[in-house]
Amino acid sequence: MDGQTEKKTRHQGNMDIKEYFARISYQGSYDKPDLDTLTGIFQHHIRSVPFENLSIHCGERVELDLEPVYHKIVKKNRGGWCMENNHLLSWALKTLGYDITLLGSKVYVPEYDAYADEIDHLLLKVVLDGKSYIVDGGFGMAYQLWQPMELISGKDQPQTPGTFRFLEENGIWYLEKVKRKQYVPNQSVSTSHNVEKEVCRRVYLFTLQPRDIEEFRPRNLHLQTAPDSLFVTKSICSLQTTDGIWALVGWKLTEMKYNYKDNMDLVEIRILADEEIEKTLKEKFNITLDKKFVPINTSRLSLF
Repeated sequence: MDGQTEKKTRHQGNMDIKEYFARISYQGSYDKPDLDTLTGIFQHHIRSVPFENLSIHCGERVELDLEPVYHKIVKKNRGGWCMENNHLLSWALKTLGYDITLLGSKVYVPEYDAYADEIDHLLLKVVLDGKSYIVDGGFGMAYQLWQPMELISGKDQPQTPGTFRFLEENGIWYLEKVKRKQYVPNQSVSTSHNVEKEVCRRVYLFTLQPRDIEEFRPRNLHLQTAPDSLFVTKSICSLQTTDGIWALVGWKLTEMKYNYKDNMDLVEIRILADEEIEKTLKEKFNITLDKKFVPINTSRLSLF
């Protein structure tokens, strides 16, 4: 195949696992599907591909079909939310021979002390050597897993962001995270007092019922169009780093460093001016947008 023909074919939607690896800066081995390889690919993904909903605030639609997701994240160097990130990740892992099942979950909203009424989050179950693991590369913020979690009820599974655990009851699985204390030097722009006092945060609930990507279409549309949707009322971009996260919510830029001392996370917050937004997206998240971005943060729901 000559270079021009190859270029044209790739432009028409050909998805290439090596191109995906280049996007996430993964240079490790991938010849056998084992836990070490899975963990390596997963960690490179969450540190390279932001969790973001910027499309909604640029007049773009969030699509679910795999090829547009691939084009957006791999070729355009963008991020996405759970249904984009985990759909792409499921494709990559299936391509490498992993046993993947899509699952659906209902996210917990602390301000309402309730889980969502309908499935609103996509995650992955991976079976390796007879053991089941949950892999979720699309939750973002401070509740993003950093490692695959073995699907065991009641077992604490410490990770850099904090200790996660599953609890199972009558076929329903609950994910929760034990939080550390937070040191926030700039208290004037801190999170709410109640949220800071939380010791343990419920994250979401799910069952092991296999799902098809088609089942997520109604919710994918709802989340980007409903006036009361968190994703409509907040512009969000977060990226995991080697020791914490960067997050831009509206005009508020937060850097969190995990466990920087004495079981405490350092949370540094700065409010950006309009003219700083574009530069910050490029420098911190490696994102350049094609269309005009309009930040928003009118919801009081906390993401930390």
